[in-house]
Amino acid sequence: MFTVIISCAPQNYLIDKKIAKEKTINNEIIVIENKEQNINKPEFSNTKMLNEIEIILPKYDNQKLIKDFINAFELSLYKKNIKDIKLNINLYENNENLSNIILEKSLPGKIFLGPLTSSDIKDLKSYCSNGVLFFSFASERKFAEDCIYLVNFFPEDDLKTLFNNLDSSSKVALLYPENNYGYYINSIIDPIVTQSDSILINRASYKQDLSNARDAIKELSNYELRKYELERQKKILRIKDDAISKKALKKIEKFETTGVVDFTHLLLPEYSIRLLQIAPLLLFYDVDPKKVQFVGTGVWDNKVFFDEPALQGSIFPGVSQNKRNWFFNDYFLNYNEEPTRTITITYDLIGIVSYIINNNLYLNDVKELLNDKQITFEGMDGRFSFENNVISRELNILKILNGDAIIVK
Repeated sequence: MFTVIISCAPQNYLIDKKIAKEKTINNEIIVIENKEQNINKPEFSNTKMLNEIEIILPKYDNQKLIKDFINAFELSLYKKNIKDIKLNINLYENNENLSNIILEKSLPGKIFLGPLTSSDIKDLKSYCSNGVLFFSFASERKFAEDCIYLVNFFPEDDLKTLFNNLDSSSKVALLYPENNYGYYINSIIDPIVTQSDSILINRASYKQDLSNARDAIKELSNYELRKYELERQKKILRIKDDAISKKALKKIEKFETTGVVDFTHLLLPEYSIRLLQIAPLLLFYDVDPKKVQFVGTGVWDNKVFFDEPALQGSIFPGVSQNKRNWFFNDYFLNYNEEPTRTITITYDLIGIVSYIINNNLYLNDVKELLNDKQITFEGMDGRFSFENNVISRELNILKILNGDAIIVK
């Protein structure tokens, strides 16, 4: 699956800890602190990772996704012909149940795959001292630390890929939905744009019910101002009687606005049926995809969008579908249903775990391996590495053309 170079250097660490004693003087308890002493803390860096892996997923939430993930783990073992790893499925009902499962299973060298959400991993750091390792599917990067590694699809990779591939003359506008994903894109885009050659010149948002979508598009594209300018030009030409003015008037009568918008690219971080409603609406308000290139994020990687006329010629970051079609086809043959797009995470994750176990790595070796961002892995969704305990993917630029998405960069 991948080639790595590892420097194995297991170490034992000493920590400083203050020893406190209580002494009673005149019925008052006085705390006396001794001088700092070096005390051996339980250290598991030289613990070999165990081949019995614990999958921890919610029992009731996102049941379709959970079922798909479990099936995909099973299929990944089969496709990779892995026989020396045992996967245990643990379904938790609430945070207390989750804590009990982790506490019971937290043997030194234990690998956990999960939990699923950020709300479920916020207290996991307390278990790192037990010599365990977590590969979580959560999305909040702030929880990635120590023994917690996040394996997901992160929009930071999408935006970096996009802006690194736009030229210096690119002027980008952002039109985003007022939901968690849209707000997050808006919150991370500025520093990424700053490090690129492009500029972000305008942004607007719309409600999820699209009730204000028309107003947002008008605001973003200066529609009212451009419409006013066109009407002003028409009035001037109508009072003129020369042939050139009459010809010019005839030409602009069919337009709703004049001039062009002041951006060259429009970023649309939308992933639902709303994208198929927003894209045609942009044309109605004279945001012409022949003059403005529509740009998406990785959530566009869905065939349902590839036939939309307004999105033809649009670009988004991702990898060729050929790399995962065989896995999706096998999934359908085995489980008789279409899988969730994100199940490819399980295939790459099983590859990493298999490498760890087959090479008899110690906990310290694994952390060195994962914390070296110079080491990359070949995955189903592109080459990837870990940076600050968060997966980072190398993506291509795909263009939508005639029902397909082809690699252009």
